[in-house]
Amino acid sequence: MKLLNKVSNWYFSKNVLPYWVILLADAAIVFASAVLAYWISNRTQVTFDNRFSVLFSAMLYAVLSWVGASIFKTYHGVLRYSSFVDLLKLLYANAVSCAVAICVSYALERMGMELFSALTPVNTIVAFFVATMLVWCARIIVKLMFDATNKDNKAKRVLIYGALTGGVGLANSILTQSSKQFELCGFITHEHRIKDMRLLGVHVYTLEDDIAEVIRKNRIEAVLVSPLRVKEFRQNQKIQDIIIGEGCKIYIADDAREAQVKDGVLTLEEIEGMQLREVSVEDLLPRSEIKVNLDSVAKLLKGKCILITGSAGSIGKELARQVAQFNPGKMILVDQAETPQHDVRLMMAKDFPEVDTEVIVTSIDRKTRMDYVFDEFRPDYVFHAAAYKHVPMMEDNPSEAVLNNIRGTKIIADLSVKYGVKKFVMISTDKAVNPTNVMGCSKRICEIYVQSLDRKLKLEAMQKGVGTEYTQFVTTRFGNVLGSNGSVIPLFREQIKNGGPVTVTDERIVRFFMLIPEACKLVLEAGTMGNGGEIFVFDMGKPVKIADLAKRMIALSGAKNVEIKYTGLREGEKLYEEVLNKLEGTKPTFHEKIHIAEVREYNYADVSREIDDLVETAKTFDKMETVRKMKQIVPEYKSNNSVYEELDKI
Repeated sequence: MKLLNKVSNWYFSKNVLPYWVILLADAAIVFASAVLAYWISNRTQVTFDNRFSVLFSAMLYAVLSWVGASIFKTYHGVLRYSSFVDLLKLLYANAVSCAVAICVSYALERMGMELFSALTPVNTIVAFFVATMLVWCARIIVKLMFDATNKDNKAKRVLIYGALTGGVGLANSILTQSSKQFELCGFITHEHRIKDMRLLGVHVYTLEDDIAEVIRKNRIEAVLVSPLRVKEFRQNQKIQDIIIGEGCKIYIADDAREAQVKDGVLTLEEIEGMQLREVSVEDLLPRSEIKVNLDSVAKLLKGKCILITGSAGSIGKELARQVAQFNPGKMILVDQAETPQHDVRLMMAKDFPEVDTEVIVTSIDRKTRMDYVFDEFRPDYVFHAAAYKHVPMMEDNPSEAVLNNIRGTKIIADLSVKYGVKKFVMISTDKAVNPTNVMGCSKRICEIYVQSLDRKLKLEAMQKGVGTEYTQFVTTRFGNVLGSNGSVIPLFREQIKNGGPVTVTDERIVRFFMLIPEACKLVLEAGTMGNGGEIFVFDMGKPVKIADLAKRMIALSGAKNVEIKYTGLREGEKLYEEVLNKLEGTKPTFHEKIHIAEVREYNYADVSREIDDLVETAKTFDKMETVRKMKQIVPEYKSNNSVYEELDKI
């Protein structure tokens, strides 16, 4: 036994065998099988008497076996990873070689070359049948030896969520790994027809079984989610809670979100090529799939000059990445944060070297500088994502919210009109709806300005009879995006890493969440397909309770004794966000996830004058007076948990 282990360890420590070694080995098996087949029908004496004819015939068959092998590439496989598909190829190859051998043997016999035709057609069939059995056995033995040699006691005991095509494909993938990370102990399936059956030698459980007991009984350490069941698993919070509650890790395929599903299944190459990774809380938040018609977006942006403000931020950077894929003629990326902007520059040079990109460090409220940028590059489309967004920071610095967010937006919008931009797309926030803080109110004023400007331009165009030949302004409004700079998830992750406590402002607080790439796709479609003047509202799905999010992150991390501390609402913060004012309705659009908010219309001259007055007030850096002026422009702005609440009592 020790000798066998030594030989096995030596063999599997080497690289895979060269293809010619496998080819010669299979040919040798055919040679031996041919001799054996002749001996079975003629016994020892006759075989010995005709030994030269038998040996030459067997050699001929060995050579002819290469015909089938070359057709089906049976020598290209790695023996230790042999699968059922490889065994089928061997069967087909030997069937073809058998037919060729019978034909060649018959032809040689007719030509009088009996030295190469000792075997009858029946002998030939028996020979290739035996050869097929032997090459199958050889590969199975090598695979079993490899599995036994590489059995790792440190491998995690796992269940696979999802059986049949996706689950079995994933199981085969982990079973053939050279370094065993996982030991398969069973499947969890929603298919009742295979309940209590066995797949790949392990038990199949259904969701109706006591999964917690199954995990405990089998000492399960992790659950792997089939690539075809990620969406279903994400929606099933009950099974997630059971798995996490039992202290199990959860793994999903790294590119499961983007995998191409063909006729309901993943191709073998996609399953085998997937890398498993441990899930983060973002992976488990319930959300529906968002499909966007990016072809129409690509047609509009291809070859055009695109300007993106706030390009160093989470949304701006992702917009830059997605726009670059549409082969724009030029991209101008503007942000005042030098180091993050440098990171964007490196990203563009590495990932999109073919795109002509200008990376500019400046603030959007520097009118002279921005005028120079517009004059030099003449952008066709502007995506305006630049803004101060942290609620507590803007509560303490209302003048900066006005000067950067409001005046900056007004400068970019006015320059877009001056230099003939086709479309201006502004990124807004759900905090602009019934605002309770300075930041939300500043974004609502931005919405009012660009919408009133669009209305003014539209009326002028109608009077001049120029149709749509004017700058169109579109606003997109949505909630929190997962993983954005300063968002709650990175904060919780850092607090858990440091041993806690995890700080949540209020046990009741809820928020909407959306993936950054999905949000940006909707921005691109809404922005490019809008006709001007719309405020597009995104369907954010179900709100998430922040306290539950914190609990789940603690459980997923495996950390012990991490407490949650409730600190009270911050200045300007509210328990829940809205994407619509109570007085606003919505209209459907070209996309089920995008709606148009029916909002009050404002007169451009009045709005422009009020903003100019507000900017002058902000320059005095008088906090109370600045916020007072903001409340006059947006009457629904009611401060919450803030020093500015006293202004609402007047």
